[in-house]
Amino acid sequence: MQEELRAALAGLLDGLPPKQAAQAVERLIANYRGRTPTDAPVLRDRADVAAYAAYRMPATFEAVRAALTAFAARVPDWSPATHVDIGGGTGAATWATAATWEGHHSTVLDWAQPALDLGRELAAKTLPDTEWRRQTLGEGLTVPAGTDLVTVSYVLGELRPEDRRAVVAAAATAAQAVVLIEPGTPDGYLRIREARTQLTEAGLRIVAPCPHSDTCPIVPGQDWCHFAARVNRSSLHRQVKGGSLPYEDEKFSYVAATTFDAAPAPARIIRKPQLRKGQVLLDLCTTQDGLQRTTVTKRHGTHYRQARDASWGDDWS
Repeated sequence: MQEELRAALAGLLDGLPPKQAAQAVERLIANYRGRTPTDAPVLRDRADVAAYAAYRMPATFEAVRAALTAFAARVPDWSPATHVDIGGGTGAATWATAATWEGHHSTVLDWAQPALDLGRELAAKTLPDTEWRRQTLGEGLTVPAGTDLVTVSYVLGELRPEDRRAVVAAAATAAQAVVLIEPGTPDGYLRIREARTQLTEAGLRIVAPCPHSDTCPIVPGQDWCHFAARVNRSSLHRQVKGGSLPYEDEKFSYVAATTFDAAPAPARIIRKPQLRKGQVLLDLCTTQDGLQRTTVTKRHGTHYRQARDASWGDDWS
């Protein structure tokens, strides 16, 4: 799916003046990193949408795919037949969902018609069973009852607090499973933390990344929970982002919750493992003991080999 998305994006900026593309990207970067909740779409026209898709879709796809993969590992016998992507824009999360499960119907809801139009264009050959629907994001938003999966990625930060709560409530009311993804910044984490509380208060069970549905043990302002997904940059990606490296690491925060019985991992690795001579240091979020650091040495045998191969964000038991 990654290669299909890259191919779909390949000719995206053809005919768009470089200066116009650069200005659109600069404005989108400011919005992505800033604190500017709004009651209007961020993507205003074709130039905005093309720049956004080239600039953000590869990274958003990888972050959402990483979150969905972690969730899918905890529900191996479940797969969605219906998927609603709230605020999906050009459809990166829909591509990521298709990379995780097969045989489902997706509906992308967004309030920016230019984003929906381009998303439909990009997905036409690869994701034909996808509906693109214009929808205001906030009060009055509804999700069809019985929807299996709802994703909301990189959109909560664009919304006013009351609209943010309305979006999460709509997802929690109708879906079997809800996966929310935000930038891996302190503010992004706080939005996920707030939404996580809203999901548990609505009766959903947290499945990932947390090993429990209790209060997050992190003290706000002292740290934040986030993970990283490796993004291989195409020539188009390097062009719009001005980077020279062939890759980048996209930092993201997420939460996945269900209405059905599903067991979270006993613990989650919440930092990059530190390899030392004969030992591995793992920072964990655990079911019983909250945040803790575990040292795994050679004398632990199989566990030591597993620790050496472990990655940031993996389950641990």
